[in-house]
Amino acid sequence: MRRRPSVAALVVGALVVGTLVASCLVADGAFLLPTVVLWLVLGGFLLAFWVGEKRHERLQAWGAARGWTYQRHDQSLRSRWTGPPFGEGANRQATEVLRGPVDGRAAVSFTYRWTVGTGKQKTTHTRQVVALDLPTALPGLQLTPEWLGSRMARALGAQDIQFESEEFNRAWRVQARDLKFAHDVVHPRLMARLLQDDARRANLRIEGATVLTWLPNGTDVDRIDPALTLLRALVDAVPRHVWEDMGLPTAR
Repeated sequence: MRRRPSVAALVVGALVVGTLVASCLVADGAFLLPTVVLWLVLGGFLLAFWVGEKRHERLQAWGAARGWTYQRHDQSLRSRWTGPPFGEGANRQATEVLRGPVDGRAAVSFTYRWTVGTGKQKTTHTRQVVALDLPTALPGLQLTPEWLGSRMARALGAQDIQFESEEFNRAWRVQARDLKFAHDVVHPRLMARLLQDDARRANLRIEGATVLTWLPNGTDVDRIDPALTLLRALVDAVPRHVWEDMGLPTAR
């Protein structure tokens, strides 16, 4: 079987060829500036390509070490969920996809990107999404950190379910169509857990048969296990009678 040349070999080869070509072009002083600019652009492209390839190799190795699979792209993930950060903007991409089992359930982590605006106003947003499958679909529930924008939205009539803990109400915004489900799940034990330092800035949502969180920037494998810990805490907060009502007498 023929071996593919390594990325490093391709980069070095391109550098050598480019250097020879540049030397010929500028031997008499002609085309010096355009050649230098072109070579800088080519070098930058090759460097970015090499860095990207090494990143894919590291992510694949991380997944293999714990029995997870790795895909560079899985565009089906772009439309799997409808709540934030999904469903906005254009050029949506799901990349750096890691999948594997957690407590007998399927988990996934990936980088999600989308753009908003056009021309000079165009902005690209990037999030790391970590999701864990549930044994069955549950009513929707979203918990996001309180901030100035959410307080203004609440003042204008947006939903923010209130609970008996004022400290929790100041720290978290809770949204759900089924108010009883929200109060069943967001009980004192979960509120205390979500007031711990590692949870205060998290975004959490139950959507269908999945519980997920999304974090700033792209995939960082060091954040996957802490994210899964928070997701399991939210799943564990669902009372047994709720699972039984969904037809699962032996929940979790």
